[in-house]
Amino acid sequence: MSPLPPYGPVRAGQPGRFAVHSPTTPTIGATGTGAADASDPLQRERDHLASSRAALRAMRADAESLDLRDVTGTWVSAAVLRHQVEQRILALADLAHTPLFFGRLDYLHAISEELAEGGAGERFYIGRRHVHDAVGDPMVIDWRAPVSQPFYRASRKDPLDVERRRRFGYTGGELTAYEDEHLSDPAETDTRSALLAAEIEKPRVGPMRDIVATIQPEQDEIVRADIGGTVCVQGAPGTGKTAVGLHRVAYLLYAHRDRLARTGTLVIGPNSSFLRYIEQVLPALGELDVAQATVQQLVAHVEVRGTDTAAAATVKGDARMAEVLRRAVRSGITLPSEPCVVVRGSRRWRVPVHELTEIIEELRARDIRYGAAREALPQRIAHVVLVKMEHGGEAPDDRVQDAVARNTAVKAVVKECWPPVDPVKLVHRLLSDAEFLAACADGVLTADEQEAVRWAKPPRSVRTAPWSAADAVLVDEAGDLVQRTASLGHVVLDEAQDLSPMQYRAVGRRCSTGSATVLGDLAQGTTPWATASWPEALHHLGKPGAHVEELTQGFRVPEEVIAYASRLLPSIAPGLAPAGSVRDAPGSLVVRKVDDDLPGAVVAACRTALDSEGSTGLIAADDRIPLLAGALAAAGLPFLAPGAETSAEARLTLVPASLAKGLEYDYVVLDEPAAVVAGEPDERTGLRRLYVALTRAVSGLQVLHAEPLPAQLAG
Repeated sequence: MSPLPPYGPVRAGQPGRFAVHSPTTPTIGATGTGAADASDPLQRERDHLASSRAALRAMRADAESLDLRDVTGTWVSAAVLRHQVEQRILALADLAHTPLFFGRLDYLHAISEELAEGGAGERFYIGRRHVHDAVGDPMVIDWRAPVSQPFYRASRKDPLDVERRRRFGYTGGELTAYEDEHLSDPAETDTRSALLAAEIEKPRVGPMRDIVATIQPEQDEIVRADIGGTVCVQGAPGTGKTAVGLHRVAYLLYAHRDRLARTGTLVIGPNSSFLRYIEQVLPALGELDVAQATVQQLVAHVEVRGTDTAAAATVKGDARMAEVLRRAVRSGITLPSEPCVVVRGSRRWRVPVHELTEIIEELRARDIRYGAAREALPQRIAHVVLVKMEHGGEAPDDRVQDAVARNTAVKAVVKECWPPVDPVKLVHRLLSDAEFLAACADGVLTADEQEAVRWAKPPRSVRTAPWSAADAVLVDEAGDLVQRTASLGHVVLDEAQDLSPMQYRAVGRRCSTGSATVLGDLAQGTTPWATASWPEALHHLGKPGAHVEELTQGFRVPEEVIAYASRLLPSIAPGLAPAGSVRDAPGSLVVRKVDDDLPGAVVAACRTALDSEGSTGLIAADDRIPLLAGALAAAGLPFLAPGAETSAEARLTLVPASLAKGLEYDYVVLDEPAAVVAGEPDERTGLRRLYVALTRAVSGLQVLHAEPLPAQLAG
C-alpha cells in the first residue's frame, strides 16, 4: 500500500495544530509546517471525497456489468450468485447525504509491509464502507477493519502509533470542516471535540441514524467483542446502547460474514414502532440482510385476540410454566400392554412387552425432544426385530429395518405408547381442562395460580380460543419440546428488561448454538414481570456466563434532564447508579404547573418546540392521547403516530407513554406526569414509565402538569 495522495507520507516530527477549520471559521492555532498542511487542506479533503465517490460509482458500475450467464453450473447456483451480485450493487449505493468518510488516521509508522522499510507513516480515511481505486488501492477504509480501530480507541495516554486523528464535519453531504487531534504531541492538551459534539447534537428528523462517526471507546469495546460470547449491556438513557447493539451486528457481519451468512442474524425489538425507527441504521452501514422482529412475531403460532390480567400474565410468563408444559407434552406416553408381532413373509417376529417397555423407558429418560424420540421409537423396535432375524439365520440390511419400522404393527405400538402432540391443541387443553392442568402443575403451581392461568370459559375450539400474547409464548415452548427450534448465529435483543422468563426462553431458543447481544435498562422495566437482575435474565436466556457491561455516560440526554429523571431511581431501581451526561445544556429543562386549560398549554408548548430545528415528541398517558389529538387537530397542528418517519414538513409526533421506549426526539413535551404513573397497575411500574418519558429528549424537555407531581420528583 502506498500513502494516499495528495499529502505524501506522514512522518514523525511533523506536528500540525489544526483544531477546527471551515470556510467561515478561521483555523484555530495553525502553526504547522509540513506537506499535509499546505495551502488549502480543506479543498484537498473535498477533492479526496470527490475522487472517492467517483471510485465508489466505478465499483458499482463494475458490479452491474458482470455477465453471469456462463459462470454457474446449475440454475440454483445461478440464482444464488445473481442474488449476491444484486445485494452487492445495493450495498455500493452512494447516499448523497451520508458522508462517505468521517475521519482520517495519520500513523507515525507504516502499517503495510511495502512501506515499512522506508519508515514513513501512512494515512487512512475511515468511512462506512471500503472504497478502492481502479488499481485496488484503498481510498476509504471500512470502519470495522482492524486498521480503523485506533480511530475509536486511541488517546493521548495511549496513541496507538497515531500521530493525528482528524474528524470531518458535513452539512447536507458537503464537507465543510475538519478538526485535528495530535495524539503523539505532548505539547497539545485535550479539548472537547466540537465536531463530535455537533454530530451528537445534530437535529433528529427521520429514522434513527448510525453513530459510526461518534462511537466512544467504551462503546467500541462492546461493538468489537468476540462473537463467541454473549454480551449484556446495562445502559442508562442516552448512552447509545441500541446503536451499540446495531453496530455490533454490522461489525460481526464484517468479521464473520461467511459464518453468519449460513446461520443468520436477527434484531428483536419491543414493538413495530421501534423497529421502524431503527430499520435504516444497518442499511446505511451496508448491511441489508439482517432480519428484524418483535418477540410476539417470533411466537406467532396462534392469532392473539385476548388479553390477560397482570396476575395471569405473570404466572404464564414464569419459568415454572416450562416444567408444566414438559409434563403436559409427555403426559400421553404409556407403556405397552401387548407384544408387537411383525409378520414378514411366512415368518412372525415377536417383541415381548418387557422389551418394548425397556425401549420406551429408556427414551423417556433421555433428554431429547419428544418428536425426536417418537421418530426413534419405531427404529428401535425395528432394530430388535432385526437382531431376532439374524439369530434366526436371516441377513437383513438397513432397507429391511426401514421396512420393519413402517410395519403396521410397529406403527400401532408407536401411536398407542408415544402419541403425536400438537403444541397448539396441547396448550388449548391445558388452559381449558382444570383436571389436566392440575395433574401437570401438581407441586409446581398453587391452586390460585392454576385458576389465574385457566380460561374462565373453556372455548369450543382452537380457532375460537381467546389466545393472549403470553399464551403464544407457551405454544412456542411446547413446540420446542416437541421439535427443536432452529438457532441463528447471532441475536440482538433490545429493551430486554421487559421480557418475562418464558419470553427469554423463547429468544434463547433462537440463539441456542449462537451468541447474543442483550440490551436494556433495569430502571426502564415497565411490565409486571420486568427483569429484576441481569444474571437472572441471562439464566433464562440460556447464557448464564455472559459478560455484563454497564454504560453510564450519556451522550443524548442533557445533564439537566437526566439529573431530574434520576430522582426516580431510588424508587424504581435502587441498585443502579445515576447516569451522567457529557452534554451541559442550561435551560434544557422546563417544569411548569398549569392552573387552567392544560391541553391548550400543551399545544402552545408544542408550537414553541417546533420553532426550533428538529423533531418534537408530545408524550402523554395512553388514556389522554384522544384528548390531546383533538386539541392538536383543533389548533391545526398536524402530527404523526410513533414509528412514522418525521420529515421537514411533519416534525411533531404524538406518543402514548406505553410506546415511548427506545424513541428519541430533539424536543419533548410531557403532559401530566401523574397521569402517566396512574396509568400503570402499580406505582413502581408507573414511575418507571415516567422515567422513560422523561428521558426521550435530546435538546429540551418541557413538563406541563395540572395535578401535583409525583413526590419522588420533588427537588
